[in-house]
Amino acid sequence: MMDTSINFLEKKARWVRKQIVEMIFNAKKGHIGGALSCTDILVSLFYGDILRYDARDPGWPDRDRFIMSKGHSGVALYTILADLGFFPLSELSTFCGNATMLGGHPDRNIPGVETDSGSLGQGLGIGAGLSLCAKLDHKDYKTVVLVGDGECYEGSLWEAAMFAGHHELGNLAVVIDRNGQCVTDFTEDCVRLEPFAEKWEAFGWEVKSIDGHSHKEILEVLKTIKARDNGKPLAVIASTIKGRGVSFMERQLHWHHGVPTSDELETARKELDIDLCATPVKEVTS
Repeated sequence: MMDTSINFLEKKARWVRKQIVEMIFNAKKGHIGGALSCTDILVSLFYGDILRYDARDPGWPDRDRFIMSKGHSGVALYTILADLGFFPLSELSTFCGNATMLGGHPDRNIPGVETDSGSLGQGLGIGAGLSLCAKLDHKDYKTVVLVGDGECYEGSLWEAAMFAGHHELGNLAVVIDRNGQCVTDFTEDCVRLEPFAEKWEAFGWEVKSIDGHSHKEILEVLKTIKARDNGKPLAVIASTIKGRGVSFMERQLHWHHGVPTSDELETARKELDIDLCATPVKEVTS
């Protein structure tokens, strides 16, 4: 049985972050800030007894569906899928290389990946379709979609939100990585998203707001997915820090897709080794 304790999840998240930094350093490309901000969410989903899956049978019909809509952060998902045995860990060293399976954005050729993603705003629509299929077919699998807050500038995302609310897709959850930054700016300075929760509620969703780096809070809200029967899709607004875990990357716009130097890599390794991931999360406000 997998260890799902908070201590285990925190250690696992630190290990995943180290892999992310090293893979992007080796590839000399990648989106590091958003991958680090969503790491704790992914670790809780895959190691915290939230998602139902079988690494030996990625296409198992009764698996829960997970869609990494913010595909530019796929490097975080790859690390976890490899660690769980969906494919060999040795594949991680090929990230973004020639003829690699692991490109910059996820695609369906990778075991454990449900759909291509990275063209932002598409994942929630696919997730809503999967959820409707499950409802019509009387299947009990759940669908969870991870989106970025900058991705919520896409109109297609709100079309999907409207669709899910109308069809009462209580078997669907979206987790929003609310790190407060998009590719070029801070979200509230670029195009304001607040009042964010009220917008989701207006589309017929139940909304929960949590600290996206607290495994305790993530588990508490995501474990409700298994027993939901109120007909409302669930939106979890997870406040996070872009670049989480590496002090000089946190909340810095440059690190949306910056590549660390050799000296920066060593600094990051040391910080992740001794766990400086204790900075309180500030909720994004208008």
